[in-house]
Amino acid sequence: MDTLRFWRALAVRVHRDERGAVSLETILIIGAIALPILIFLIKFGWPRIRAYFIKGLEDLEEGADAAAGAPQ
Repeated sequence: MDTLRFWRALAVRVHRDERGAVSLETILIIGAIALPILIFLIKFGWPRIRAYFIKGLEDLEEGADAAAGAPQ
């Protein structure tokens, strides 16, 4: 009987405690806003971002090759 009483007391105590509810709600709202934006960026924006950085790396390599081959 003691364990049953313990679990009931624990359940009442946990369910009545609302600390952190506002924080949890805020996190859920931020997630609901950020998730579609993240999906959109990954699906449509990532190829453009990737191409931009690849172009930058190629330009950097060309500049490094030109600087290494330049007479001093």
